[in-house]
Amino acid sequence: MTTPAIFDKTDHQILKELQTDARLNAKQIAGRIGLSLTPTYERLKKIEQSGVVLRYVAVLDRDKIGKDIVALIQVSLRLHSKAMIIDFEQAVAAIPEVMECFHVAGNFDYSLKVVVSDMKCYQDFLSNKLAAIENIAHVQSSFVMKEIKYQTAYDTDNKD
Repeated sequence: MTTPAIFDKTDHQILKELQTDARLNAKQIAGRIGLSLTPTYERLKKIEQSGVVLRYVAVLDRDKIGKDIVALIQVSLRLHSKAMIIDFEQAVAAIPEVMECFHVAGNFDYSLKVVVSDMKCYQDFLSNKLAAIENIAHVQSSFVMKEIKYQTAYDTDNKD
């Protein structure tokens, strides 16, 4: 477990602005948080060097790019040796339709979020990609009917 980076209120404001719009430059962020350019730039570089910012990305509208099906898939493995777990995780990570994969505790071993264009693509994913991975004992799929909340920004101010 790593020690979390320690940031003050101004750093948290910078993080909030970056999560809202990663295209903002130091001058724009400085204007939004009420700090001059040089200290904002220095803080931004410190934040980036800390490794807190993993990468800068564009968040796409799933509907506008034709990704209509979101499936939440629970997977159980047959065997739980270290090698089998590593093989499963590497195989799943290489599948582009898998947007998120979590190793979980409970009734299943893994929870996947899979996004595809339509049910035919989901069938292809299930039959030709997921089923091709060795050591899967059980798969249970649920389909998202309505997205109630989708958020990519973390609340960095929260102290809980």
